[in-house]
Amino acid sequence: MTTSTEYRPIVLKPDQLKSHDRGGGAKTIPLVSPAIGASTFINGITEFGPSAAIAFHSHNCEESVMLLEGNAVLEMEGHESVVLKKHDTTWLPANLSHRFRNLSDTESMKILWIYANAQATRKLTETGETRFVYAEHKS
Repeated sequence: MTTSTEYRPIVLKPDQLKSHDRGGGAKTIPLVSPAIGASTFINGITEFGPSAAIAFHSHNCEESVMLLEGNAVLEMEGHESVVLKKHDTTWLPANLSHRFRNLSDTESMKILWIYANAQATRKLTETGETRFVYAEHKS
């Protein structure tokens, strides 16, 4: 018996999902989220256009990012920047201000991100503006 609070497994196909403009030349395709029943983590793919960078920000939980395509640099407050190659995977603690930047001025780059909390927030370092990550993906 299935109730309204039970969810079924799902296969998400990024090429069939809507992307959302992140600003700074980046767009995100949300994948696993509370909307489909996730209660402990969320993830998605963000594509950065040539030379694109997102603003410095932090999260209220741990984050892992894998570089899927392209050439990127991870910049972190208080730490040296790290150049990433395809499939390099990061682990970032909660509340660490950071950003990813596309090193190519001709090709895009893509990351897969995973937040260790379905209620993950993004806090912009410069302004302190904070919002739930999943709320940014609503049309």
